[in-house]
Amino acid sequence: MIIKGFQPLTLIDFPGQLASIIFTAGCNLRCPYCYNKPLAVNSPELIQLDEEKIFSFLKTRKGLIDGVVITGGEPTLHNGLPSFIKKIKELGFLVKLDTNGTNPEMIKELIDNNLIDYIAMDIKNSLKNYEKTTIIKVPIENIKASVKIIMDSSINYEFRTTSLPKLISKEDFLEIGEWLKGAKKYCLQQFKKADSIIDLSYLNENSYSEEELKNIKNLLTPYFEDIEIRI
Repeated sequence: MIIKGFQPLTLIDFPGQLASIIFTAGCNLRCPYCYNKPLAVNSPELIQLDEEKIFSFLKTRKGLIDGVVITGGEPTLHNGLPSFIKKIKELGFLVKLDTNGTNPEMIKELIDNNLIDYIAMDIKNSLKNYEKTTIIKVPIENIKASVKIIMDSSINYEFRTTSLPKLISKEDFLEIGEWLKGAKKYCLQQFKKADSIIDLSYLNENSYSEEELKNIKNLLTPYFEDIEIRI
């Protein structure tokens, strides 16, 4: 595991739980709005963290936090992820995984072995416009397989989309609704600007307004059990 970030406490990243966050480095996509380019490209400027020190810290948090969020980068690129999570579970923590869904085999392994309790998968765009957002070519069949694995599972999950007018239209959102129809939870995330963004030209792009996001939410409400806007 290449770990290049750690946050001792989050109140918002694991729904209903107090958690720590572990950031793995490296991502196989290059979404231009990604706000953490150093992690995505595995920048040598970031210091690699020692796994044992992380586990030592987590042992001191037993009874104080509920779980651990593993995010990235893209965690499922790391072959050691299952054994790493198993160690976290042995400490008694719940585990949430953030993923882009490009590795359905890993997702299935983690779910089948009861290694994750919550999964959040990014939906980058409608299927026909997926690579408009990811930039790098994506095996769409892998994305569709990951969605099916997650929706067929018994664990808690959410799908989420960063909402940026330049990349994703209201028509795209409706196509996503048809594709994910019946999903437990879908989140509309407002695009946020950051100096660490992958494509700096996107600092000049406008986000959907709160009112526009509310309108999109209303359009999508029939498709999902729960839908949330994250500003």
